[in-house]
Order: sequence, then structure tokens, then C-alpha cells
Amino acid sequence: MTPDSIAELLEPYVSLPNGQAVGVAIEEDVWPEIYSQLVIYLELILKWNARMNLTAIRTPEEIVRRHFGESLFVGAHLGACGTLLDFGSGTGFPGVPIQLLRPEVQVTLAESHGKKAAFLHEVVRSLGLPTEVWAGRVEAMPAARRYDAVALRAVDDMDAAVCEAGLRASERVLIVGTTRQSVYPGLTENFRMDEPLSLPDSNGGALWVAHRC
Repeated sequence: MTPDSIAELLEPYVSLPNGQAVGVAIEEDVWPEIYSQLVIYLELILKWNARMNLTAIRTPEEIVRRHFGESLFVGAHLGACGTLLDFGSGTGFPGVPIQLLRPEVQVTLAESHGKKAAFLHEVVRSLGLPTEVWAGRVEAMPAARRYDAVALRAVDDMDAAVCEAGLRASERVLIVGTTRQSVYPGLTENFRMDEPLSLPDSNGGALWVAHRC
């Protein structure tokens, strides 16, 4: 795929009012470089996916929409942020696209699966990103390690992960889930949940943003 074809597929996910993301301004002139980087990222996913199961989504168009698009949608609603933990990053979502969109944010990709962590190291190296890869479980991080925001998308045992995310997030937790899941027990005491934001071109997909009280 080309940068132009990726840009066309991503248009519903990145077209926010007046070119603004919540809390930050995204300059128009950065988008060509982001799309060029996403071409490289897509090629890496397709290459590695041919020999290991990185993602069940196989077609380039769906990878762009579901993975890149939804990740950029999270990044567009991240708000002011200095540090971000991508909890259970897997193939790098949503953390890698957020790093491309928000280069000023210090992003950490946490992934305990060894081969996926190796892929993330290759992505960071190939794209020249400052991103940290934590090749282990979030629970194994030093207790003092905390982040302005923690993002979760398609992780195993979401309830347990959200509970741990709440311990690591000093300001907010962002969860890519569904409109059917409206309560996250691990966040009920110390966080206030916004109304869900519907994901573009999704049947019931939603972004939930919880703010520390």
C-alpha cells in the first residue's frame, strides 16, 4: 500500500473538528511522514505475520482500518500527556501509532510474549522511534513505575488488566472496548468514566476514557 491509500482508509479515524485532537494540536504537515512510517510498519506486520501469528487480521486494508485507525483514534483523544503505557501491546497497538502521532510522549510498550516483544523491538528500530519495549508482564514492573496514561486494547483478562492499569495510571486510563461493557470494577473507586466514544466504522466498538478523581 502507498501513503496515499493509507491516508484514504484512515480519514474517518483522524478527521476531528478543526484538525484538533483533544488537548493538543496536530499540525497538517506531519501527516505525510506519519503515513510513510505506517507503510513501513504495515510491511513489517505482513512479513512477520507470514511466519508467526501476530494478528488474526490478514488483509492490509483491515490492518490499516482496525489496527492503525483505532490506535490513532485513541491517540487523538489522549489529551495532554507526558508518559503512556501500552498495556499488553501485542503487535504494537495502540502504542506505536500513538508514538507516531504524538512524538513528544514517552511511550512504553509492555508485551510479555517473547516473539511479539522481539517484533516490537524490530518496529522501534526500523521506524527510528524513542519508544521503550518492556518485554515482560506489567505486574513485574517496579512498583514505583507510573504513567500519565495507560491504554489497553484486546488484552487477555481485561478486568484484571484494567485493575492493574488503574494502579499504574496517575491521570487516566483509555480502554478500547465495546458499548456493551460499561462498568470496569477495577476503576470504580478512584476514576470517573466519560461517556463512550464510538469507534468509526465499527459495530459497537467504543473508546472509554477514565479520569483519576
